[in-house]
Parts: sequence; C-alpha cells; structure tokens
Amino acid sequence: MKKITRKDFLRLTGLSFLAAGAIETTRAVTGSAPSANASPAAQSSQPVRWGMVVDLQKCQKEKNCDICIRACNSAHNVPQFDDPKHQVKWVWTQPFETVFPFTQSSYAGQSDAQAPVVLMCNHCASPPCVHVCPTQATWKRDDGIVMMDWHRCIGCRYCMAACPYGSRSFNWFDPRPAIAHINPDFPTRTKGVVEKCNFCEERLAQGLSPACVEVCPQKALVFGNLADPNSEPRQLLRQRFAIQREPELGTGPSVYYLV
Repeated sequence: MKKITRKDFLRLTGLSFLAAGAIETTRAVTGSAPSANASPAAQSSQPVRWGMVVDLQKCQKEKNCDICIRACNSAHNVPQFDDPKHQVKWVWTQPFETVFPFTQSSYAGQSDAQAPVVLMCNHCASPPCVHVCPTQATWKRDDGIVMMDWHRCIGCRYCMAACPYGSRSFNWFDPRPAIAHINPDFPTRTKGVVEKCNFCEERLAQGLSPACVEVCPQKALVFGNLADPNSEPRQLLRQRFAIQREPELGTGPSVYYLV
C-alpha cells in the first residue's frame, strides 16, 4: 500500500474543506433563498394558475371598442408602427371566423362570425415557445405565466414559429421612436427582440388586476386563479359554455371564451 506523505495529507484535507464549503454555499443559495425568477405562487402553498375568461357577448356590446388594447399598449410601451407588417401586438382583435375556424356552423349569424375577438398570449400549460427557445429567454413560471427575458432574446424567432396562435411579435426596428408616451415604470424593448403579453405580471405583483381587465367598460374580461374552484373564472366556466383556441394541439391555453 502506498504511504501517504504529509504533503499529500494536507492537499487532500484542503480539498475536503473546499468541497464542504461549496456544498454549504449551494445549500444557502438554492435552499433558503427563493429564486429570483420565482413567482409569488411558487412561494405559496396555495396552487395558482392565472387565466383569463372573455365573455364574447359582453365584449361585442360596444362596437369598435379598443379600450383594453390602448390600456395595454400604454402600460407596456407597445410601439405603434404605421406598416401593419411590422405591427407589435400584446392585445389585439381578429374576426371570430378567423380565430375559431372549426367552430363555425352554416346556421350561425354573419354578425357573430365577423364579430371581433380579443386575443392575447394564451399562457399555455405546455407552451411550445418555451420548448424551442435556445437561450431560455422565454420560460413558464410556477403560476402559469409565460415570461420573456428581452436581454436573453437573440432574435432567432423560433418561439414565433412554434406558437400556433401568432401571439408573439418581432421588433424589426427600434420601437422607442414609435411610442407616443413612454411609461417610465415599464422597460422599453430594443430592435431584434420578440415580445408579447405577460398577463401584467408587474401589476399582479402589486395586487392589481391586468390593465385590460381594469379598464373594460363591459367587464367582459375576467382574470383569476384557474386552480381555485371558487375563483370567478372557474364559476363562469361552470355556468357557461366556453371554447379555447385549438385545444386539440395539446398546449392547454389559459384563456377561455364564453359563447
């Protein structure tokens, strides 16, 4: 058996102390302190999955209403480009027949088929955009919100190709000159990054409702915890028939539409 010299003993002892210190440091970082990306839901024993219910009947009472869109744009510094090809959208509208092409009936009224439907990121339970992002610039929080880190985004647009709902926009130009009044409380983006609706996570952290929900004059947008059977969204889903955007894709959208 090889004899251990004093030099070898001291070297092995030093390595042991270094390893022990590294373990304690790792425990301190990962055990006692919450992650910087952790949502309030992740730190609570109550399960949370944020979601939206849109009452199409209420939403269509006032024609050409875009209050929710303007509120979202203002709160999140969404640029307004003249060229529709460069449009950046967080909340927008499309005709019902375009949004739900497979739910059409030959007996449905034309007014219903052409009525605008409010759209946003669906914050899917299994988001394809997260699966394909090579830099983890987009990820899903424990409370279901699909987030964006614009500093990590490299503009590859894989997430845009993966999203079946067209919920993501690319900044082909510097967006800041296209913002009429910059909100200093929310960061502006740069050319070459993707952006989308974030369910107003910055407002949720302050105990506030999403901007679009707060300003809707018809109260057509209802936001809440889908994991809570007593929440307002869950109550509405029990009372009324609701549809989702292409649920057969297996993405698990968190936005429901009452029809």
